[in-house]
Amino acid sequence: MSHIFRSRAFRDALAGSALLLCALALVCWPKDVSAAVREGLQLCYNVILPSLFPFFILSSLVISLGLAGYLGRLLEPVMRPLFRVGGPCAAALALGFVGGYPVGARTALTLYEEGQCTKTEAERLLAFSNNSGPAFILGVVGAGVFADSRVGLLLCLVHALASLCVGLVFRFYRRGEDPKGRRLSPPISAQRFSTAFTGAVKGAVTSALNICAFVVCFTVILRLCFLSGLLPALAGVLGRTFAPLGFNEQWARQLLTGLLELSSGVAGLTQGGSLTGRVSMAAFLLGWAGISVHCQVLSFLAESGLNVRTYLGGKLLHGLFSAGLTALLLRAFPLEQSVSSYLVQQVEGIAGTDFYTALAISTATAWLVFLLFFLLAALGVQVGRKTCGKRRRSVV
Repeated sequence: MSHIFRSRAFRDALAGSALLLCALALVCWPKDVSAAVREGLQLCYNVILPSLFPFFILSSLVISLGLAGYLGRLLEPVMRPLFRVGGPCAAALALGFVGGYPVGARTALTLYEEGQCTKTEAERLLAFSNNSGPAFILGVVGAGVFADSRVGLLLCLVHALASLCVGLVFRFYRRGEDPKGRRLSPPISAQRFSTAFTGAVKGAVTSALNICAFVVCFTVILRLCFLSGLLPALAGVLGRTFAPLGFNEQWARQLLTGLLELSSGVAGLTQGGSLTGRVSMAAFLLGWAGISVHCQVLSFLAESGLNVRTYLGGKLLHGLFSAGLTALLLRAFPLEQSVSSYLVQQVEGIAGTDFYTALAISTATAWLVFLLFFLLAALGVQVGRKTCGKRRRSVV
């Protein structure tokens, strides 16, 4: 049986059948597909573009101007012992926490392409640097879905802690390939600001358009899965299979939805089931991020030569760690169900967020992060000068 699944003819036939079914679905439900496309485009215009575009420019400038290199000299004593990656990789970790998916992964790839980290270090970094931004967790999930800011704060802290735990696990990935002895820091190269800025804007446009294409595509796919009855049928099978474990059809439907697309998955956790179960599933979905986000990241990594299995394995492990930590914390410090209900409607209007407000907030945040990187880089320069001075005096 296994040789049948590995045969190219079977894979081609399976892909052809899937494309034929998709074509039939587009013919059967043209109005619903058009509505899904409009919803996806509205989400991209009001949320995706203003939120991610400034951070894509920021991540490129941090590396092109040499700030990541100076920051690396400052944080090398922290990043190397903990995660077995170079100091410049701290830029990807920081931007991944602030900017959200997939800013961290895009920064990690840029560091590798610029020679600021090795291939093994980049693969380790991909496993734990691509994380959800605090604005989404605190605003949409905490306040919008659960109507409780405490839940948002708990999920934000658990999300960050689980990411660092994944980094500690993947420090053992290809441990034998680490260079022996003391590793010299790569030379810091900086472009002129005019060159770096124009390149950053061009790259940000391409990256943002790729992400919007996948967002619209998965909005349509998710709608077709519901219209065709495929997703409800799979949810029913999973619910009956794992019913002895307390896993019903409603839980299965939310899980399958979140595995495909994160926002739609967490939006359905407003009610049904215990608070601990719903928050734990939200934590898992935030760690996993969804196949839609994975496709956005894989579009960057397609021609990089990096092993994507570390990225996918890291995201799955991130989700499991997040769910486990959340369940333990809620058992130790239980939260009462919030009586507020008006905030629940916020998640339904996520795509209606004002474009200019979102753009202003994300741009201001990006500039603040840029200034923070600049200050840390200046501190790194001072540390490097002191270190060089001590070495010279010791040689004399």
